[in-house]
Amino acid sequence: MGYAAWIVGVVQFFVVHTIAESAWTRPYSWARNNISDLGNAHCALQSDPEPRYICSPEHGMMNASFVVLGVLLAVGVVLTGSAVWRRGKVAVAARILLAGAGAGFVLAGLAPADVNENQHVLGALLIMGTGNIGLVLAGFGLAAQVRPPLRWGTSLLGATAIMALALFLSHHYLGLGMGGMERVAAFPLLLWAVVAGARGLVGAAGRLREPIPGHAPGADVTGRHSLSRSTTSRQARCACCGW
Repeated sequence: MGYAAWIVGVVQFFVVHTIAESAWTRPYSWARNNISDLGNAHCALQSDPEPRYICSPEHGMMNASFVVLGVLLAVGVVLTGSAVWRRGKVAVAARILLAGAGAGFVLAGLAPADVNENQHVLGALLIMGTGNIGLVLAGFGLAAQVRPPLRWGTSLLGATAIMALALFLSHHYLGLGMGGMERVAAFPLLLWAVVAGARGLVGAAGRLREPIPGHAPGADVTGRHSLSRSTTSRQARCACCGW
């Protein structure tokens, strides 16, 4: 259920993101517009941090999607256990910080940037600050059975997102635009969640297909007992007949 929560949360976010941006009369740009622009409740010209006109007809849907994403990210962190996480302080800290990112999405959804800017900024910092630090720590807190490339990749995603956040806050966009750099800071967490969720579901399905030790593939307990009785019966008949 934890794996599924991560996948459903991320997928619904990008589906709603696509619907909300397509509803703009003036084209929405991943490079020029913030993610939060999709959730702004009013149509207005914004000058900070970059001048742009914002009018998002489906802002209500987008804000609901932020909340759903945040809840499902946190639920996934809670429900994934020893199959994902080691025991110890690093794993606990990583899980708390990642759950904090989920809380950040909820705050951002409940407080659009043009309604309660301070609460919205707090939510954004939880997502791109707390969440990405948690992603770095998660690389060291993942269970031993998780392949090393996945553990290293997790920390690398977090480090990349933290550097992107620093560039975004300092208005250095490296040709990606304001919105593009913000996405480099925010989306690695979502990419990790959907990949980790998919890996977990595939691994769980593989374990369900493994035969029970001592059982022939495809045989169940009833079939085994029936076979045993049948064998015993044949042996008895053979003994009577002198075979």
